[in-house]
Amino acid sequence: MQGNQFQLLEYKKPELSELTQSAHTFKNVMHQRRSVRSFSDEPVPRSVIDDIIMTASSAPSGAHKQPWTFCVVSDDEIKTRIREAAEKEEYENYHGRMSDEWLQDLEKFETNWHKEFLTIAPYLIVIFKKSYDLVDGQKSKNYYVAESVGIAAGLLIAAIHMAGLVTLTHTPSPMNFLQEILGRPENERPFLLLPVGYPSIDCKVPVLDRKKAEDIILHY
Repeated sequence: MQGNQFQLLEYKKPELSELTQSAHTFKNVMHQRRSVRSFSDEPVPRSVIDDIIMTASSAPSGAHKQPWTFCVVSDDEIKTRIREAAEKEEYENYHGRMSDEWLQDLEKFETNWHKEFLTIAPYLIVIFKKSYDLVDGQKSKNYYVAESVGIAAGLLIAAIHMAGLVTLTHTPSPMNFLQEILGRPENERPFLLLPVGYPSIDCKVPVLDRKKAEDIILHY
């Protein structure tokens, strides 16, 4: 059996002032992030999207299996098919599947089953999770798949914001139509759909408050 290979970590310890400033600055930048439902159709360079996704791919994963696939959709016909299928599922959600409590919680966002952003945003990024890999036709188990892909999705959202773009976490349920439309194999399941682009000129977002530090941080 071949021995494990290791290399020294490339790391330079920051000065304390740099450490605190970096953490504070990043916090402030990320607190400007908002979920957006009103997009511009202005083009975005493909290289930016690729860099954003490669940032997400730096996420840790169970046994370093990297159990994800990122499908980038810019073709208008495919986006239309995705929108039609998503709106069909969302119509059912808003007209019977969702509980009254759920619908009431959504009222402040003024959402409905219409999803125009799916055809307006220049890109859709669909994240698929891989419950197992196929190696020479044989199944190879992946570990902590949902956790791994969830971390990658979080990094993707942060990278989108840091690049100067906006997005929305869209999870039409069920999402199996994405696997069919994009022709993904049996070992992949849709995890999250994110429209990506610039906000429209007249974009508005609801006035919301995030929880305070004392409400979410416990020191022991």
